[in-house]
Amino acid sequence: MRHLFLFTFFYASVYSQSTPSKDFFRSPLDIPMQLAGNFGELRPNHFHAGLDFKTNQQEGLNIYAVADGYVSRIKISTYGYGKAIYITHENGYTSVYGHLQKSVGKIQDYIINESYNQKSYEIEMFPNKNELLVKKGDIIGISGNTGGSEGPHLHFEIRDAINEKAINPFLVGFDRFLKDSKKPYLSALLVYPIDGNSIVNQSKRPVALNISLQQNGTYVSEKVLASGKIGFGVTSADVDDISYNSNGIFKAQSFENGNPNFGYQFDTINFEEARYINALIDFTRYKKTHQRVQKLFMKNPYPLSNIKTNELKGIINVDSNFSESYKIEISDFFGNKTIVTIPIEYSALPSKIAEPIATSKYVVKANSESNFEKGNWSVFFPEHTFYEDFNLNFDANDSILNLHDDSIPVHSNFKVSFEDTLKLFNSKSFIASVKDKKINYNNTKIKNNTFSTYTKNLGQFKLLTDSIKPKITITKPIEGKTINQKTIQFFISDELSGIKSYDGFINGKWVLFEFEPKNRKLTHTITEGKINAGKNVLKLVVVDNVGNSTTFETTFFFNQKTK
Repeated sequence: MRHLFLFTFFYASVYSQSTPSKDFFRSPLDIPMQLAGNFGELRPNHFHAGLDFKTNQQEGLNIYAVADGYVSRIKISTYGYGKAIYITHENGYTSVYGHLQKSVGKIQDYIINESYNQKSYEIEMFPNKNELLVKKGDIIGISGNTGGSEGPHLHFEIRDAINEKAINPFLVGFDRFLKDSKKPYLSALLVYPIDGNSIVNQSKRPVALNISLQQNGTYVSEKVLASGKIGFGVTSADVDDISYNSNGIFKAQSFENGNPNFGYQFDTINFEEARYINALIDFTRYKKTHQRVQKLFMKNPYPLSNIKTNELKGIINVDSNFSESYKIEISDFFGNKTIVTIPIEYSALPSKIAEPIATSKYVVKANSESNFEKGNWSVFFPEHTFYEDFNLNFDANDSILNLHDDSIPVHSNFKVSFEDTLKLFNSKSFIASVKDKKINYNNTKIKNNTFSTYTKNLGQFKLLTDSIKPKITITKPIEGKTINQKTIQFFISDELSGIKSYDGFINGKWVLFEFEPKNRKLTHTITEGKINAGKNVLKLVVVDNVGNSTTFETTFFFNQKTK
């Protein structure tokens, strides 16, 4: 007889505020809502913490404050959200607007002033409560494509103003801007043998299952014949009536003989837990096939608060005389649901497909620290760097370290070191990550001839020396000319370690240049008081990550009447 396990399954809004009326917030745009991404969607190394609003594939749309409040934070960055504004509202929520082209009015004036105070384009500010008040419907910015954006859109969030947790905007009224009558779809269903004693359909490796549509709209999979511990995973996505693309699901729930055994739902997202997405998905399969399978079990428990499970962590123990029905429900926020039923029976049939054989002698235990050394290289993994135990491929040769590959997910930083016993390297040297001949700089410290860095990426490492200065190219030469353009622009690049800093000066005074890494363009907008009528001297200094510096200087003339 099967034992039933106590299952605590309770989804509740964990933010402290009372839910506002449906019309408390307005849309941040004045065009119909179409989503390029939704809340909880699976992204590289994180869950998407907001809604991505489409902006007709263009920049320049007005962005509106969704309710009365005050600007509580402004962050300008070349990565992440790019140019972002945070507005705190009287009901305890904060709205976030990311990837802006620019702010407007008093907010933009505040940003420019603070940039000059800090002499930096990348800044973070926390204005006082009464400095930048806004009303619902005020234009606060212009839509853009700054930061880590891969195309013009508005990234929008609702957060708890106290604990900073992201809240699904649909829970506070934004669902009224979207029509969704379509079910999520299931594109793949897999069954996993959990350990070396488990077999599924005569395989010790994961098996993809065929599913068939029933007359009632649900699905039934082919039968699973198994022995030992098994678990299931799905690849699923959601569609709505107007966005014309797939987005993430809101909820997944599995049942064993009608009893819930594993599930998760995206009401909120804790940013400190975001990287656990790499434990939730079959990360190795994702790296090899680009298919994200969401596992409905835990081999090694991890603290992602969105998950509710039984004491077996979603794992099913198939022993003799086992015959049960397993069910998975995939749901969107609007109640549309896709259901698949999976018949499971015990089978004593032997495996025909063996599990992969580990060839490495280096074993990493997820719950213990590990240290490995070879040649001049050493690697230290603190405990809980990884989610599961694995056999590490580890080899070193001179200035090159081969440390497994990126098919194993890493949760937290580990240390890589190289001892330069022959003193062949210098202050311009650094530990680089190398993949497909692409070189990525790692912030490297040097102490007593030992180079060290902290990273969250496995793969190949190499100690390199960068003696090449950054490149600076002006887009439109102005030497000796009288200009009437609105901007002065440069392309800047560095072949090895990458750009660390850039500073522009006109007539000896620092001026603001904005950097967009996607096109390597550095832009100064000509504004009142920064450029003199008549002759001006422009200097631009660009420094790479190991201290190589390039200076560009030119003289131009400016007719103030052309502003």
